[in-house]
Amino acid sequence: MRKGLATIAAALALAGCASTPKVGGAPNLQVMDATELPVPDRSDLTEVDRPYIVGPFDKLMIDVFGIDELSKRKVQVDASGRISFPLVGVLTVAGNTPGEIEHLLEKRLAANYVRNPQVTVNLEETVSQVVTVEGQVRKPGLFPVVGRMTLLRAVALSGGTDEFAKLNEVVIFRTVRGEKFAALYSLKAIRLGAYPDPDVYANDVIVVGESRARRTFKDILQVVPLLTTPLIVAVDRFR
Repeated sequence: MRKGLATIAAALALAGCASTPKVGGAPNLQVMDATELPVPDRSDLTEVDRPYIVGPFDKLMIDVFGIDELSKRKVQVDASGRISFPLVGVLTVAGNTPGEIEHLLEKRLAANYVRNPQVTVNLEETVSQVVTVEGQVRKPGLFPVVGRMTLLRAVALSGGTDEFAKLNEVVIFRTVRGEKFAALYSLKAIRLGAYPDPDVYANDVIVVGESRARRTFKDILQVVPLLTTPLIVAVDRFR
């Protein structure tokens, strides 16, 4: 098995793989004959079934029932995912739904002598086109996709990689027409010009060098320490 994986990985590093072997232990990944992730279409960029997750630059309308001074207040989430609100101060809200933010505000207000606060949070202006960056980066989170976005730019928005990041273990997860894909990249190889900086799109999830990426490509990573070409796979049953 290990010998077969080494052969697959070597072929991918040199010229791409034309067959469809399974990798990653359980039969949940399948190598594609491709050199880049497929581009999502319009339906992929609009996810109506998920609760909206507030992110940087979203604008919120906050009302505290019965307190005029704290009602109809428009606030904007800053680049760090925080808002400022009277009697609450600075509060990190990125990564929460509007309903969860209501509970956070109620808890803070109750701690500051507001009896039984009832808070309503509505989205005044949304930034629905976001990319998620997580793993070994300085500021993981959701970042708006404005204009053309690439992998290096997305990592830069997250503050760059941390000191111990595994630069050759960067995965982009993407859903296209209901099918899930993953691509393994090396930031070091991209910076050296070994292959182009790939485009990323809204709803992509980028994982830099942490266990989720390692689990997905665990067999290949044992034999290819530095990718000289991207590895693209279809994810049949990723968990």
